Amino acid sequence: MSTTATPPQPTTVADVVAALARRYPTTWAEDWDRVGLVLGEPTARVRRVSCVVDVVPETVAEALAAGADMIVAHHPLLLRGVSSVAPTTFKGRIVHDLIKADVALYVAHTNADVADPGVSDALAARFGLTGLRPLQPPAPGSPAAGAGRGIGRIGELPRPMTLAELTRHAAAVLPATAWGVRAAGDPGRMVRTLAVSGGSGDAFLGAATAAGVDAYLTSDLRHHPAGEHLAAGGPALLDAAHWATERPWLDDLAAALRAELGVETIVSDLDTDPWTVHAAAPTAATPAATRTVPGGTAPGPAADPADPAPAADDKEPRREG
Repeated sequence: MSTTATPPQPTTVADVVAALARRYPTTWAEDWDRVGLVLGEPTARVRRVSCVVDVVPETVAEALAAGADMIVAHHPLLLRGVSSVAPTTFKGRIVHDLIKADVALYVAHTNADVADPGVSDALAARFGLTGLRPLQPPAPGSPAAGAGRGIGRIGELPRPMTLAELTRHAAAVLPATAWGVRAAGDPGRMVRTLAVSGGSGDAFLGAATAAGVDAYLTSDLRHHPAGEHLAAGGPALLDAAHWATERPWLDDLAAALRAELGVETIVSDLDTDPWTVHAAAPTAATPAATRTVPGGTAPGPAADPADPAPAADDKEPRREG
């Protein structure tokens, strides 16, 4: 009697979806969020996955050129209401290009934010934080409730730093952007305990204060909430580019897909942050610098972490980053 080994079954879109759902259940997402499979035939074969923060024409073109069969993104392409996907529209063109290329699209957003490990764990790792705990645990009884899960992370730095030193360190360990890193508070304040939250994080200023941390790093901080937070005696603030705080997670995502499914992965380093130029006050000479952006490079002086930058306006009342 002879036996024949069953050849391994090819990985499909459904397999990738199942793996992602185990790691980042869609029930953990906020009610307003739009996560899960956006495009793609579940039975289609997947050999290569592109991991991106934003689904924009440049990251889509990068994925298609690399022969990706699927894109896994952090930010939803269709978060707000869409009444048309005509190819004459920005998002419609992306949808048409992906369908024509038979490339699937999946989104893991706030469900990846609260996961353990999740988006903020990867951010915390850039600073070598230890003793990690959630900044904002899920509400008791919510689908995401569980030990270790929640928005943001709090941990101890390997060594104390002044706020000014930590700001320079943050600019060095995070992906480079024109925005850089700006800080608010006493530059000489010693920071031992740091809270981090990938993406828009001013909704958690109160949580950072309640936790008693020395400083809180996030992105998209707004003028009035930040000013009132500091006036009330809250921890020092560090404001980094939105894309830069979430890009580290792509490495963890790609590693998980390779380990569980054996697929090839591409991690996009295209800087999709919308800000392309930073100008410091002319109080000291700073060398000119350029950064890689979709479609080329953008000129601009090197960012000095101590230099102020225009604050975001008071819009987007809830966190969507």
